[in-house]
Amino acid sequence: MASNRIGRINEELQRELSELLRELKDPRVHKTMLSITHVETTPDLRYAKVYVSLLDKEYTKDTLAGLKSSSGYLRRELGRSLQLRYTPELQWQADDSITHGAHILDILSKLDIPEDSEDETADNT
Repeated sequence: MASNRIGRINEELQRELSELLRELKDPRVHKTMLSITHVETTPDLRYAKVYVSLLDKEYTKDTLAGLKSSSGYLRRELGRSLQLRYTPELQWQADDSITHGAHILDILSKLDIPEDSEDETADNT
């Protein structure tokens, strides 16, 4: 039951942070397109690990520094919009799962698998 609540809080944090990121004035955050892929909140709601995916990987360090310096503002705005006892402290982490998935898809597309083998296995079952 508690994990369902944490899941809902994670989704709400992700939605609110996505909206708040558009309002930031820090130029380091706006150098490249970014999106929040996932949020993990501790069960006591003290900390939230926010996973961010960046379109251009060369700006990762600058963007994370900009997000870290904006954490106080973002936390205050989250506290105003969400009705939680504690507003979690935000910890920013680069997420390379999209790049990793694209790399795996690229490898799979390069494999030479004959199409006839798929039809034969379907006929035998």
